[in-house]
Formats: sequence, structure tokens, C-alpha cells
Amino acid sequence: MYKKTAKKDEDPDKKPKLSYWSKTKCICPICQRPFEKEEMLTGSGRMNAGELTDELHRKYIPSEKYGAIYPLIYAVGACPRCHVAFFWKDFEEIKDPASIDVLRDDDENRKKKVSAIFPHYDLTRERNLLDGAAMYYLALLSYEKVDLAYAPTFKRAMISLRLAWLCTHLNETIPGYNYDYIAKMFYQKATFFYEQTMINEMSRIESFSPVSNFGPDIDKNYGYDGMIYLIGLLEYKYGQTDDLPLRYKKLDAAKRAIARGFGLGKSSKAKPGPLLENARNLYDKITDLIKESNTIDFSDDDEE
Repeated sequence: MYKKTAKKDEDPDKKPKLSYWSKTKCICPICQRPFEKEEMLTGSGRMNAGELTDELHRKYIPSEKYGAIYPLIYAVGACPRCHVAFFWKDFEEIKDPASIDVLRDDDENRKKKVSAIFPHYDLTRERNLLDGAAMYYLALLSYEKVDLAYAPTFKRAMISLRLAWLCTHLNETIPGYNYDYIAKMFYQKATFFYEQTMINEMSRIESFSPVSNFGPDIDKNYGYDGMIYLIGLLEYKYGQTDDLPLRYKKLDAAKRAIARGFGLGKSSKAKPGPLLENARNLYDKITDLIKESNTIDFSDDDEE
């Protein structure tokens, strides 16, 4: 008589895989050593897309099988030997000798600063949320030393914003470690760097033309329009409040830039739907805020 073979039980302790190690290793331009490149697996229901925030950050709904996932942590890499970190593409493109020398001399400083905020991070294991945040902070410190030809100011802006998101997620996951405060710090850095990116571009000090994807998250490229929107949004939400005349002057300039960039008041099919709707909402919020402060003079005339 045929005896049916029972199906072998799956190991309940075996963790479902979220990533894999690429067959092609990454070569660090600083220490010239190869290291493993980790990439995220995307099939089988791993990426269950949720809401898009007003900061253009895509959240993902945890699943019973995979739990919470954070796809953007796989967009950067970090060398386990010298702790330099970049977006993956820049490991091949950054070859400037002066930048490499400065980065080589700064390795201990990077390790010390990152360990102070993200203790016990590991660059050799399958990354978790804390490891991913640490890699982004290493990247923020690494781009600080990179030649302007590689558009480091814009990349520091995007990295700072993503760090704010990651620290917010860390605070939700492991509350009580001040990651909410640290998130605010990175939001303020993002506010500064996005504004500085535009100043540098207009002054022809540093072009963002080498940037192919403006993000800010990994699911969609919102381009130049997205950056114009984010400059206004970050100033509205996280800009300084000590100098109110300056604050409202910046907000007024942001409002005008949004109106020009999105053709508000006119029908526009060229702009992405969610971005256009967010831009309209932000325009209205800034307008209302400025109306409440009608004692502020927004003219460009110098005070006597």
C-alpha cells in the first residue's frame, strides 16, 4: 500500500530572507579592498507599499512573514575596512585623488562620530535598521570630503532627509534612545543642504547636473520639481524660528518658487499627481502663515 510522505515542517526559527549578497563585489576607492554588496530581494510580497507622506517618503506595511521592511537602507554601501560610504554608483565614479586622500585620513573620525549615535553597528552582516542608518551617516560624513564635481551638497541633502526618516523609524521601533531628537537634527541638516544646493547651483559654484535621480525616496524620482517642493516644505516644517523676519522672507520666496514651478491656478498634466497635490497644499499653508504675520516686511530693500 502506498504510504503518503508527510510534508517536512519548516523551521519556525528560520528568518525569511530580505536580501542577498551580489556575486559582483564592490571595490572601495579609498582602501582598494573588495567587499560584499548586499541587495534587497523584492518579490514574494516583501514590499507592501503603504502611504506616501508629505515629505515624499514611501512607507511600507509590515507583513506577517517578513515583518517591517525599510527598502531605502539598501541604497548605500559602506566599506567594512575604512568605513567610507557612498551611494553604490559612486564607488565606481569617485576617483579624485584629493578626495580619496582626505577620506583616507578621516576614517577614525567617521567611526567615532557614527558609533556615538548608532552604537554597535556592523558593516559585515545582513543589515538591520540601525546598521542602515549608520551607513547613511557614514555616507553623510564621507560626502563632506568629496570634490564639488560629484554634487556632494545635494547628496548630503537627500541623505540627511533619509536619515531623519530612518531615525524616526528607529524611535518607533526602540523608543527611549532619543532618536526622535536626532531625527529633528537631521531634518534641520536637510533643510540647510537643500537650500544650499540651490544657492550653489544658481551661483555656479556646484552643479547638481551629475545627479540622475532626485528621489527623495527610492520608489520614484520626483526630479527638480520635487526638490523645489522639498525646499519649501522643509523650511515650513523645520526651518529656524529665532529670526522670524528671515523665516518669513524665506517662506515667501519658497511660495513664489512653488507657484512658478507648478503653475498653480492652471491645469497641469506634466507634473506627477501626488507631487502637484502636495505642492498645492503647501502653497496654501505658507500663504495662510504669511497672512498671520502681516507685520513682516518681505521687500528686498535694505533696512536703513
